[in-house]
Amino acid sequence: MNTNDNIENDIVVPTDQLVFIPLGGATGIGMNFFAYGYQGKWLIVDCGLGFPGENLPGIDCLLPDPKFLASRKSDIVGMVITHAHEDHIGAIGYLWHDLQCPIYCTAFANELVESKLDEMGLLGRADTHVVSSGDIITLGPFEVEFIRMNHSLPEPNALAIHTKAGLVVHTGDWRLDNDPVLGQEPDLKALKALGDEGVLALVCDSTNASGEHQAGTEEDVRKTLTEVIGKYPNVQIAVGCFASNVARVESIYEAAKANGRDVCLLGRSLWRIDAAARATGYLKDVPEFLSEEEALERPRGSVLYICTGSQGESYSALNNLAAVTPNKNSVYFGADDVVIFSSRVIPGNEKAIALLQKRLAAKGIVIVTDKDALVHVSGHYAGEELKQLYEMLKPQIALPVHGETLELTYHSNMAKKYGVPHVYCLEDGEAIALNAEAPEILGEVPSGILAVDGKQIIPLNAEVIKKRRKMMDEGSAVLTLVIDKDGHVLGTPQLSTFGLLASDSADQEELLERITHAMAEIDPSRLDDDTLIKDTMKHTIRQFLNEKYGKKPLMDVHLIRV
Repeated sequence: MNTNDNIENDIVVPTDQLVFIPLGGATGIGMNFFAYGYQGKWLIVDCGLGFPGENLPGIDCLLPDPKFLASRKSDIVGMVITHAHEDHIGAIGYLWHDLQCPIYCTAFANELVESKLDEMGLLGRADTHVVSSGDIITLGPFEVEFIRMNHSLPEPNALAIHTKAGLVVHTGDWRLDNDPVLGQEPDLKALKALGDEGVLALVCDSTNASGEHQAGTEEDVRKTLTEVIGKYPNVQIAVGCFASNVARVESIYEAAKANGRDVCLLGRSLWRIDAAARATGYLKDVPEFLSEEEALERPRGSVLYICTGSQGESYSALNNLAAVTPNKNSVYFGADDVVIFSSRVIPGNEKAIALLQKRLAAKGIVIVTDKDALVHVSGHYAGEELKQLYEMLKPQIALPVHGETLELTYHSNMAKKYGVPHVYCLEDGEAIALNAEAPEILGEVPSGILAVDGKQIIPLNAEVIKKRRKMMDEGSAVLTLVIDKDGHVLGTPQLSTFGLLASDSADQEELLERITHAMAEIDPSRLDDDTLIKDTMKHTIRQFLNEKYGKKPLMDVHLIRV
């Protein structure tokens, strides 16, 4: 993803043309954050976060940099939300201070948005508005229509953005399932009407673009889960899934009920989604789930556990089940118990998931994945659904977003195959003027990625992150020298290395000897120069560790003069 750190000055954005700028979510998965500009006003679509990989130690989550829109705060007419996934709403609490615009979303999304605002002490300060599928709202020069779609959580909508310069359809995440187990079928009539009106541009999700077809429906998953659970009587069973997949939670409940099991939720995010779903009328036929404390009082093998952590997240419920030592206050899984992974592997999480499954298998736990049975189908479109959407909308411009390189490339090729005259895959920060005859790339605006590091938000390229990564890859070394007024070292130099040397190793002793020798080689007339001494010591240590281990650690030298 392009951080555009060298973009300092804004390009000139024409006010008489409709301009689209992805500020997050153009390439890769996560951080959906899009801007539409027209007549000097700005409309924001989604405000999501991203999840850090193992190469970003200590970072909680990633955010799109809002600086371009923050400098135009007074011209933002509103933020509209396609659906309630974290990569579409998770950054709202962090970035609202920079944007301070009204927020429009459906009831289910609003429950979660307000929860995030409350966590940040912003509830009541941010102006939130609940809309429904089919609603049309006017925000400055933009008229936004909410079009009902399918996804893996309630109330996903595509957005039809009407302007005098043309109509843009922004899909969010979607699929076209005419027989959903949760919610209503997609509004194909409305989509066809948009196509008849004339679609200037389609900004379309690419998450599963290269998938040729769906293996089944959510109803098929429900039947399969019922069968799989029935194969393992009298043992503990856990099902890992995405917390936001309310349809899957309902499917798991029905499968457990068919096998005479009660259901317990393990994981805070599951309870948060459960509360939002029930508050907006979903899961009305599902009784309250058991808490962990209540489940522990039930006979072993009579409860099914729905767990967070299907992506291998540390400190998640599934990760806790992999613990070797049982905790008397927690659910414990052992040999012959069963864990079902009812989710897809998000790119980048392969190692974490494999490690979790390895730990579970080492305990003798039986693992079932979608490779073994139809225990998961995607909430994203595949194959014919993409073709169906393009045939209904017939856009003049296609702008594939939000996907890995393979998916974006496949999506672009399909759009061309379906007869779209102009197809562009933009980088984050790249602005395009939307014109049916000659779309124009205007250049790049300031954009980038921010990192949430505990209580602070810092640039992804901040020095503290660079040092943390270097320490993780190369180790670190800290030398403390006590020197008298004549420049003589008092006592033995104290050397601490992390991830490099054992404190009692022969190499440690050899390195201390080199340090002592290097100090003795310094010109006595220069022993009052702290910078010279520190540079000499760093060079000596780094040279030794590079010779011995091929490492160039993070270095620090402390001089204490007495």
